[in-house]
Amino acid sequence: MLNVEIKARTQQPDQIKSILENLGADYKGIDHQIDTYFIVPDGRLKLRQGNIENSLIFYQRPDQTGPKASSFLLYHPESENSDRLKELLSTALGQKIVVDKHRAIYFLENVKFHVDQVVGLGNFVEIEVMDKEENGEITILEKQCKKYMDIFGIDPSDLINGSYSDLLKNKNSDNAPSL
Repeated sequence: MLNVEIKARTQQPDQIKSILENLGADYKGIDHQIDTYFIVPDGRLKLRQGNIENSLIFYQRPDQTGPKASSFLLYHPESENSDRLKELLSTALGQKIVVDKHRAIYFLENVKFHVDQVVGLGNFVEIEVMDKEENGEITILEKQCKKYMDIFGIDPSDLINGSYSDLLKNKNSDNAPSL
């Protein structure tokens, strides 16, 4: 599947939630998600364990700020099997990092919104414009993404070019004692 998405820091998560509610977005709830990233030679592989979403996700996207195309594959394991899957993948591939977050999930047409509070990092908003028609019209998806960036008042300086795993890994290496 194909998405165009952004991730940005926000100081106003409640305001973004309010905007989404005023737009009539379908609120799915707060999901406490534990994302375990595994060591792979290319792209990212993570196991998401949450009270709403449970998925094994492999994705590839460029590390750049602003709207970017992301291709991904999903597998939805039964939640009671996710700990065994985590053990299997950890043993076979090794764990890279674990991200712990609380995520408010909203949908509006073909757009999925996340308002996240990430342990150790702070508050973020994600906009994922999904190519549900699978027509590959990236420019249309980018325009939708930029429209919501404008609605939320996202400043380009707030955009994040990587994933939460990258931010945590960089933060942890910055805090590592020097020898």
